[in-house]
Amino acid sequence: MSLAPRAVLVHRRTEYEELLARHGTHGQAAFFLSSRGRSIDEVVRRHDRNQQALREVAAAVPLTWRSSRVERADLDRFLFAPEDVVVVVGQDGLVANTAKYLGGQPVVGIDTDPGRNPGVLVRHRSTDTAALLRAATAGGGGRTDELTMVEAVSDDTQRLRALNEIYLGAPGHQTARYRLGSGGEAGEGAGTGAGEGAGEGAGESQASSGVLVGTGTGATGWLRSLWLDRGSPGGLPGPGDPRLLWFVREAWPSPTTGTTRVAGELGRGQELRLTVESDRIVVFGDGMEADALELTWGQSVRVGIAGTSLHLVT
Repeated sequence: MSLAPRAVLVHRRTEYEELLARHGTHGQAAFFLSSRGRSIDEVVRRHDRNQQALREVAAAVPLTWRSSRVERADLDRFLFAPEDVVVVVGQDGLVANTAKYLGGQPVVGIDTDPGRNPGVLVRHRSTDTAALLRAATAGGGGRTDELTMVEAVSDDTQRLRALNEIYLGAPGHQTARYRLGSGGEAGEGAGTGAGEGAGEGAGESQASSGVLVGTGTGATGWLRSLWLDRGSPGGLPGPGDPRLLWFVREAWPSPTTGTTRVAGELGRGQELRLTVESDRIVVFGDGMEADALELTWGQSVRVGIAGTSLHLVT
């Protein structure tokens, strides 16, 4: 006998809740904001809209289903099950924060503040939840967009996925030192783009502000800014394209470090390989630096298209 579906409601603390946690009372929070030229009224209104959306989503879960809630800060400790339908209630970024912990479960994005959020990933209103849950569990899983994800795998089998981008660099964003190549061994199976053919056998030693590898979903944010800055001739990938772009940030030339391999593209089956040449490098996805892989001298990490995509219910 199969288990009934479980609706997992993912949310995060509102700005108002964070102010109360820091200052203790509504009055103290209001005083803090007023001293900086802000009013607490709009903060409270956004909080109320968020709470109303959460209540409407919870009420829309069928009585025969199981349900659970998880706050953003607890995602790395929450165990998602194959039969879950994940309902992200909040901003676009919360979908990205959640995606890295999933393994193909359908995701419904609920916008709690229409007009304030871009709505790229949280495309629906809370009043549509019941119909979206039915669609997510219909035969074939309903209509979904399959969004490409990026994955990093270290030589000690640590694994990290992200929906927008993965950053590899020194903690504190200081100078990172590493050797950059591609494929199973540095320089093997190179991707296309600037620097292709440079240092093919052993890769290239670099000192930089880090390396960014991004997807088509991330092409509206950090990845796009680097793409525009470099004046890259190729187009940005779309959210479902099996294509990643990578950029080295502020590579520094010296007698022992190069700058010829600073950008490129990865298709399915292609990988970028980074070998650490300093005390410590961190690898994190979608801005969640607190949940990062940590690598030390001599360790290596491979980055490429993830085998799992995000199934976003449309």
